[in-house]
Amino acid sequence: MKQLCLFLALLVFLSNGCSIGRTANASSLHPWTNKQISDSGGKFQFAILPDRTGRVRPGIFESAIAKINLLQPDFVITVGDLIEGYEKDANGVETEWNFIESYIDRLNMRFYYVPGNHDINNDLTRKAWLKRFGQTYYHFIYKDVLFLCLDGSEPILDEHITYFDNVLKKNTDARWTFVFIHKPRWSRPDPNDWNKFEALLADRNYTVFAGHIHEYSKSVRNGHNYYILATAGGKSPLIGAEHGQFDHITWVTMTFKEPIIANIALSGIFSDDPRVEQKNDGIMPNAQ
Repeated sequence: MKQLCLFLALLVFLSNGCSIGRTANASSLHPWTNKQISDSGGKFQFAILPDRTGRVRPGIFESAIAKINLLQPDFVITVGDLIEGYEKDANGVETEWNFIESYIDRLNMRFYYVPGNHDINNDLTRKAWLKRFGQTYYHFIYKDVLFLCLDGSEPILDEHITYFDNVLKKNTDARWTFVFIHKPRWSRPDPNDWNKFEALLADRNYTVFAGHIHEYSKSVRNGHNYYILATAGGKSPLIGAEHGQFDHITWVTMTFKEPIIANIALSGIFSDDPRVEQKNDGIMPNAQ
């Protein structure tokens, strides 16, 4: 009798449109989750290239360029040190930049240059930079997000402070601000120049990226994330990501709310034909 009662109760339950593991309304069932499809609107993604030089390891940067094309970010930006620099011969500097630009030109998307201490370190290399790129610090806006690109080859001068102060005052409605500088000047014993610049960023959402150290790290200052990137061909013992020493690109997804940061090891990005790629020492045919 007890079993009959349980059976009748189950029939009543099912007759009311309910079933175990199912929604109440069968017409609402579908083979996909209820999360929203990612809307392109104000969302975008960009890639950041870490240091290439300081005893460059050939082939790594070249491979990174080809692999970025596979990922198709909206644009690419660097934290500097693309050439070895420190040349005393103008032709040598030109040769280095010609090599770099021959690979940058292979990107399918825009590339933003930011100078490091290898890129600009004397009058010769500064003249070469200005001849090619016109300015050593600048800003741009993309989808209501502000990007500040500092000259990381020297201390932050008062003229730089004035420039970025004006930029920030004119863009108070930016939904986020990204800062790019080669040397992490906040970690120096005398960070006075950085402190003056950092004060300009008060009361706004921002994230800072730097390089130079060749060792990845993340820190938080005043509630904001500061990242020092590792390498994309620069000198490194490559003892592993747990030590911050690995070749990578940094992948930033700017959501409607905040950025999401990921780091993609170059050794983990393959083309649609990885067997051919590996025969070419990890460089896809379109990067040669």
